[in-house]
Amino acid sequence: MNIIPAQTKEEMARFAADIFADQISSKPDSVLGLATGETPRELYKELIAKHEAGELDFSNISTFNLDEYVGLNADHDQSYNYYMHDALFDHVNLRDEHCHVPDGTATDLETECRDYDERIKQYGGIDLQLLGIGVNGHIAFNEPDEEFPKGTHAVDLTPSTIEVNSQYFATPEEMPTSALTMGIGSIFNADRIVLIASGPTKTEILHDAFFGPITPKVPASILQIHPDVTLIADEEALAKIRAKGLI
Repeated sequence: MNIIPAQTKEEMARFAADIFADQISSKPDSVLGLATGETPRELYKELIAKHEAGELDFSNISTFNLDEYVGLNADHDQSYNYYMHDALFDHVNLRDEHCHVPDGTATDLETECRDYDERIKQYGGIDLQLLGIGVNGHIAFNEPDEEFPKGTHAVDLTPSTIEVNSQYFATPEEMPTSALTMGIGSIFNADRIVLIASGPTKTEILHDAFFGPITPKVPASILQIHPDVTLIADEEALAKIRAKGLI
């Protein structure tokens, strides 16, 4: 595992954007696994700037997002489909047919999940996967559990995740309580993984995820045995790891 300390969120975004830019430049038909949230938005701004400067061509790039809320239409302003169009898709020359987000309104969610994993396989797998991490160690919406889920699946969100994410909805009651999410196996199959994290709320979980026991109770801990993981985090998030002399 490679750990890259950053001083600010903007610096984190630049470091991550450079990794994604290198991937796109070296393999113009790369398959990218994408995430949502405030920190990824800064990364996407950097990629848009590189595209506008003529440095990046997305025309042959394909993308697969980690997750989507169950029950939200693609045009709902809190759906992850909407987020991705607003944050990246509509600002670079990605082709619509190459941009994939799980359909949280599918009539048969189990079939949608199986089909999503099959589409990833048809595209040759994910070359570079972007991740965030929840305060309980979840990656995508893979919450603490008794086992590591393999494929894309429907999941009931934990109260802590609902509490954190409900701030983005007009009322807490509007916050969905379930989602479709890539499984740990699907994520783990990516050739390369970049995880970004910032702030003091991530201090404990980053330490536990990357230097504690590997357990489905801390879903991100599985990344310890992935062959190519880069953690990009600010000093607040890295405080416990640094205090223990682990970096």
